[in-house]
Amino acid sequence: MKFRGRKNKYIENPARVQRININNMSTYTQILYQIVYSTKNREQTLEAENRKELYKYVWGILKNSKCHLYQIGGVEDHIHIITHLHPSVALSDLIKNIKLASTNYIKNKRVFARFNGWQDGYGAFTYAIDAKENLINYVKNQEAHHKKKTFIEEYKQLLHDHKIEFDEKYLL
Repeated sequence: MKFRGRKNKYIENPARVQRININNMSTYTQILYQIVYSTKNREQTLEAENRKELYKYVWGILKNSKCHLYQIGGVEDHIHIITHLHPSVALSDLIKNIKLASTNYIKNKRVFARFNGWQDGYGAFTYAIDAKENLINYVKNQEAHHKKKTFIEEYKQLLHDHKIEFDEKYLL
């Protein structure tokens, strides 16, 4: 391997190669998130016929942020994202970017005529990689799932399952 010297010349230095390989450690992570957030005031504005266009746009944001999307889905008033976060990405920044960019996209392209924005908060829940397939199936089946359970019921269950304390007045 060649290294750049002081005067921008390349020099051979096999001893240094060995030291660099020993002292440099790569970063390895497996951070599987389920991210959930709703439309402002839980308004049912995400019409089924245009959701795929929104999901494709969000996938592009995740891809540009070096995150891996496993599944995205939802119903009229909220979405779920199953993703792996790149170690350089802060969760709150990613969600802020998704919400801001998707709001602009929806309004500029008129994807959902009655869309008024996203709620301020979000839920983000971590899982072991072994849960990935169950999570993917859960998100794929949101339409059927929400014939039995409201968003608030689902959200409370997620909070309880992950032992997150909350005040009900902030869920309304």
